Amino acid sequence: MIGIVMKKENPILPPTYLLISLLLMIAVHFAVPIYLITTSPWKLFGLIPVVLGLFISVRADAQFKRIATTIQPYEKPSAMVIDGWFKVSRNPMYLGFILVLVGVSILLGSLAPFLVIVPFTIILQLKFIQFEEKMMAETFGDVWNQYLQNVRRWI
Repeated sequence: MIGIVMKKENPILPPTYLLISLLLMIAVHFAVPIYLITTSPWKLFGLIPVVLGLFISVRADAQFKRIATTIQPYEKPSAMVIDGWFKVSRNPMYLGFILVLVGVSILLGSLAPFLVIVPFTIILQLKFIQFEEKMMAETFGDVWNQYLQNVRRWI
């Protein structure tokens, strides 16, 4: 698989992709709902993954700030974060974003919004995760390789 090269000049960052995906999900839901899968009050169960996803992403972000390393995907990190949520997932912020999208899809109640989640995940993988993991390997070497052996990419 060919990775996409990250450029520093005005890159589109993951939260922007999340916002675009959320707007696209809403647009697709109203334009072509395809098939209703949940109805009220069951749609409210979508709040669970939304809240969980936001919680995970915010807490993982706080871990970066606590050890004073960059959260920017195109900047070289000064330290590895391997505790907290990073013991469960190498990408808890991205996992949180996907949970938010799943929750919003449930809240909308049709099948169409779920179709946005797959391209969003592919963009994360190709545009960010591959680049970040390569940078981590170059920066932290054996420590990173050991971490790869013990922690899955998602969950």
